[in-house]
Amino acid sequence: MEQMSIDEILACFDKLYPNARCELNHKNAYEMAVAVILSAQTTDVSVNRVTPSLFEAYPDAQSLAVANTEDIEKLIASLGLYHNKARSIQGFAREICDRFDGNVPADMKDLVSLPGVGRKCANVIMAECHGIPALAVDTHVARVARRLRLCYEKDTVDAIEKKLCRKIPREKWIKTHHQMIFFGRYLCHARNPECVRCPFVKICREKEKKQGIREKPVII
Repeated sequence: MEQMSIDEILACFDKLYPNARCELNHKNAYEMAVAVILSAQTTDVSVNRVTPSLFEAYPDAQSLAVANTEDIEKLIASLGLYHNKARSIQGFAREICDRFDGNVPADMKDLVSLPGVGRKCANVIMAECHGIPALAVDTHVARVARRLRLCYEKDTVDAIEKKLCRKIPREKWIKTHHQMIFFGRYLCHARNPECVRCPFVKICREKEKKQGIREKPVII
């Protein structure tokens, strides 16, 4: 039975995606936070199409907070759930103006208290806006973690986050988060993963299921 250690897996990620990074375009913490909220259930590419006009119209939290909600909706109408997202980003802007002098907070508890910000978004904001080690689990990260047996297949997102943070060195959380997203986005697709060029085929849970191979243990 072939296995890989977490160090070997991280080494492969380093070879595959040494320059993995956040692909949401932004110039500051305000823009990053708004882009993350908008990215729910849509692609970074789609978000990057609407944010230039959005940030030109509303360059800071103060201007977004007092904007006409319908005008915000028009600028992000190409995104799914744009009515809800308009309310979320405006509510976010109002809250940080009222409670944090227009600044994006760095504390998890403060972040998840804001409109549109769940734990995943908060982790991204902490990492990208403030450089605080965090490991956000989105659909790509969750899929990769399950396929590489870094967690159990039925684990919740919160359980996956805890297990990844326990297994991966804290100083590598931000980098590994981006590498796992790149791997899931550009190679280990949800459908039709490119197994022929994957270095993890020998431990892949998905591959085992397709071949009828008995389940291997989760990587400790």
